[in-house]
Amino acid sequence: MASTDRTVLITGASSGFGLLTTITLARRGWHVLATMRDLNRRSHLEDAARGAGVLDQIEIHPLDVTHNDQIAAIASLVEQRQTSLHALINNAGFAAPGFADDVTDAELREQLDTNFFGAAAVTRAFLPQLRRQGFGRIVMVSSISGRLGFPGVGSYAAAKFALEGWTESLRYEMKPLGIQVALVEPGAFETDIWTRNAKLSARLLDPASPNAARVERWRARIEGQRKKADPQVVADTIARILDNPHPRLRYVVGADARMGLLLRKLLPAGVFERIILKNTGLDG
Repeated sequence: MASTDRTVLITGASSGFGLLTTITLARRGWHVLATMRDLNRRSHLEDAARGAGVLDQIEIHPLDVTHNDQIAAIASLVEQRQTSLHALINNAGFAAPGFADDVTDAELREQLDTNFFGAAAVTRAFLPQLRRQGFGRIVMVSSISGRLGFPGVGSYAAAKFALEGWTESLRYEMKPLGIQVALVEPGAFETDIWTRNAKLSARLLDPASPNAARVERWRARIEGQRKKADPQVVADTIARILDNPHPRLRYVVGADARMGLLLRKLLPAGVFERIILKNTGLDG
């Protein structure tokens, strides 16, 4: 099958991993259906695509993964074209920093609605077409926070842990049907998920919070960490997964992510916990 015949749909394509993956796949000859919640943010992607000479390889469509009507509309649009969908990349998501006793039920639900329920809903919407085809790829952009919990990001970890378990089960269900499912688990990369795309818990910076002093130490330690890695590595990994006839379930991306998993495996639990607390400024 020639690469120019392949179509992929990706969510959250306006920035970060989604934007880079869109450009990377378009350069490799894929036809990319790039979706995003807010079409007012499309110019960044269009400028990057124009600069890469791949603008004609990309279609941009609106998709808020928490809106069932929009999910149904994009699934219907793809199906009506009577062409194959070769891959689906669930990338849309945001981070919601906040300590557990400061996060409200509404904030926790909003985090899960996008990062877990949204990905599951989009996937289910396209499963009928993938089943009829008898082939396809589904890639979930998870996080090392789907394998390791860290202080201050419990809501994000909860959504990613849920995504990991759901996706592992989905892989078993889909593999006999010719549909390959994989997880990408990045560590810390230089994207805006923790800046522009973050939604801070309302009490995170509240001086009346019982965690106020701890939050200041936590923020100082996190913000003082070394420069994060180039996110292009993640986009390249996703591209390789789509080209691999037999992808693995999990792809850990980033030296920090690999080191975290290795340390948890090798060290006694108490020692590992002390390292986490020290590195996040909560050991005092």
